Amino acid sequence: MTTGAAVGEVRAFNRFYTNVSGLLRGGHLDSPYSLTEVRVLFELAHSGTAEVAGLRRALDIDAGYLSRLLARFDGEGLTVRERSASDGRRQVIRLTEAGRAAFADLDARQSEQTAGLLAGLDEAGLGRLLAAMRVIQEVLPGGSRGAAPGGARPGRARAYLLRPPGPGDLGWVVQRHGALYAAEYGFDETFEHLVMRIVADYASEHDPERETAWIAEVDGQPAGSVLCVRKDEETAQLRLLLVEPFARGLGIGARLVDECLRFARQAGCRQIVLWTQDCLVEAGRLYARAGFRVTEEGKHHSFGQDLVEQIWSRSL
Repeated sequence: MTTGAAVGEVRAFNRFYTNVSGLLRGGHLDSPYSLTEVRVLFELAHSGTAEVAGLRRALDIDAGYLSRLLARFDGEGLTVRERSASDGRRQVIRLTEAGRAAFADLDARQSEQTAGLLAGLDEAGLGRLLAAMRVIQEVLPGGSRGAAPGGARPGRARAYLLRPPGPGDLGWVVQRHGALYAAEYGFDETFEHLVMRIVADYASEHDPERETAWIAEVDGQPAGSVLCVRKDEETAQLRLLLVEPFARGLGIGARLVDECLRFARQAGCRQIVLWTQDCLVEAGRLYARAGFRVTEEGKHHSFGQDLVEQIWSRSL
């Protein structure tokens, strides 16, 4: 097939799909919002909070257009903007209760519309359709499958979301800490045992008003984690920060730390601490950028290695 013929077929498919999915209607899903506005609401609903620059990169939206769009959301009471806890020069955006309600309505409409679109297909037809959609994601640049580990595509900004742990996620936290720290730092199985105890304590007795956890997700798979737990009445502790190698460089680590600071502050804590080792150089740089400082340091032998432990802390 010639390039010209292929272009014609792709354009024909685009015209067909925009018609059947109703994308040409003035308001997406018979709402007062455009498709782009609905997509921004989707990103905010699934990430919890987002920096303006990160949102623009993830969605590849013109900066001026995004600014006007967010101003409309602010004016309608759908979003609020706050200073980043880790960098006061940056703004983070989150949905208000009204914004979450608006998105929930749009999400329900989208699911209903999609279910109606698929209702006339038998099992074989549905299987063929889904397989074709997976192929499109695999072969086109920017798709979520089939490139580098984790679905990375060179030169493409990739979006991530933060969410609470779901079924199997805490087990993943234990497994990935054990495997990654063995591969990158030579830690033995006693480190995985420690992580297992921390996770077990969190799972069995954490206070949701004072303690929480996040899983970062990229391309539908877990890519990072962190816990924010209570150390004492006035002190929170950041624990088990991890970012998978395939997801590094996306800002996930800084975002997870930022969420811990925000949560600890809202929970009424006056300071936050963490325990780490000096060989975790990149993590140390991340903590320093977030305002932490080393307050204690000492040599010890643990996890099969001679290490230098560090206590980092910062006020809230």
